[in-house]
Amino acid sequence: MTTLLPTPVRPTRGLLRDLEHPSQLFGNLGPNWYASIMGTGIVANAAATLPVHVPGLRALATVVWALAALLLIALTAAWGVHWTRHPATARSYADHPVLAQFWGAPAMALLTVGAGTLLLGRDWIGLPAALTVDTVLWIGGTLLGLVTSAWIPYKVITSHRVAPDAAFGGWLMPVVPPMVSAATGALLVPYAPAGQLRLTLLLTCYAMFGISLFATVIIVGQIWQRLVHHGIGSAAMVPTLWIVLGPLGQSVTAANLLGNAAPLTLPAPYGSAAQALALFYSLPTWGFAMMWLAIAAAVTVRTARAHLPFSLTWWSFTFPLGTVVTGTSGLALRTDAVLFRWAAVLGYVLLVAAWLIVASRTARESARGRIFLPPR
Repeated sequence: MTTLLPTPVRPTRGLLRDLEHPSQLFGNLGPNWYASIMGTGIVANAAATLPVHVPGLRALATVVWALAALLLIALTAAWGVHWTRHPATARSYADHPVLAQFWGAPAMALLTVGAGTLLLGRDWIGLPAALTVDTVLWIGGTLLGLVTSAWIPYKVITSHRVAPDAAFGGWLMPVVPPMVSAATGALLVPYAPAGQLRLTLLLTCYAMFGISLFATVIIVGQIWQRLVHHGIGSAAMVPTLWIVLGPLGQSVTAANLLGNAAPLTLPAPYGSAAQALALFYSLPTWGFAMMWLAIAAAVTVRTARAHLPFSLTWWSFTFPLGTVVTGTSGLALRTDAVLFRWAAVLGYVLLVAAWLIVASRTARESARGRIFLPPR
């Protein structure tokens, strides 16, 4: 006689209750998950560069850096499991019109944690170890970022079917890593041996600055055209408007850091010219970033009043805003202007608030398991 066993029923409470099976935990770990590391790491890095001293902030920022580093290790390990168990799914991300763009996130996660190691981690592990870790992560993130900056646009041009209203902030993700490399590489210039190695590092950073800058100009124009002719689009994609702030703020950060590093390597008058360029590039770019910030914030508030569904795109509220904070801090140090000093402080307060909201929502959705399900 055959005995019928009852069909397992998913628990309505408890961890991962929205998953049919625990194996789904590793079934859909796209590269967009690395945005959480970027967003966490920039909270630490921005604190380290603020032009004001806040008692206890550096210690707290170092803890946040450690959290970002642990997330990088954990997610990379989980990603290894994902690629082993679901190789076809992992390879398919490059063919997805949205997820493909987020292949830039792993590179920027490496670069962000690496910079935080040099800025903050040195307090715990010492300068020699911090410099070694940062150098390794910078090289890895830079090579990966240079690949994505050409590979993903090539895939879009040759393989993806792009609709007239397809442009969105995520298109910037694969081309921004070289700008992050330029900014974080500038931190390494003073530690590079004097001579050709230091010169090559500086000039390479300036070249990567150009790669990202001109690609950004092209893509932001396409995003603007899409907004004007096709409207805001779906609510789920609204947070990606904030990604535009990423290359803007990061380019201001890079210009100032490279301007500081150039006199160590370039002969007169080029070192002084680099410092002047840092100021006169940063001021108008910062102004445009403030305009875009106002537009993105207004669109976000308008959408949230109706419905703004949670997804990993909410991490777009963090890293791009963080780069604006680091760029503003650089301008404050260069000009000694009270305007930029307090703008950096206000921006950092907004960044921390955004991070707390997004991180808590991500933790809650991760505990339920819903966020690990494939997008519908």
